[in-house]
Amino acid sequence: MYLMDREKFEELVDKAVQSLPEEFLGHLDNVEVVVSDRPTVDQLRRNKIVANQTLLGLYEGVPQIRRGSNYGMVLPDKITIFQKTIETKCRNDEEVLVEIEHVVKHEIAHHFGISDARLREIDRY
Repeated sequence: MYLMDREKFEELVDKAVQSLPEEFLGHLDNVEVVVSDRPTVDQLRRNKIVANQTLLGLYEGVPQIRRGSNYGMVLPDKITIFQKTIETKCRNDEEVLVEIEHVVKHEIAHHFGISDARLREIDRY
């Protein structure tokens, strides 16, 4: 397990978001990206995560493809990047950065309506 101070971790998350291609970055709508240490028990339960699994990131909100004409006046969608669970997988700054970039892209994909099943297909290529 590799430990990184929160400020540096948050800077890497921000850098990962800002490095998204413009066609994605320019279409992010009503979404907030935050860092938390670990998922809560409730987040794990709602996502059917069992004892030997965890979450590295989590998208909570209404994907853009499900927003209708009556969508409005709602709180922002939330993407949470879990620092301690990412650090558990990593041994140095470079590995943390690579993992953050992967997780941010994965959760942003959910914001655009791409499912986990489809992301697994994409990752195979």
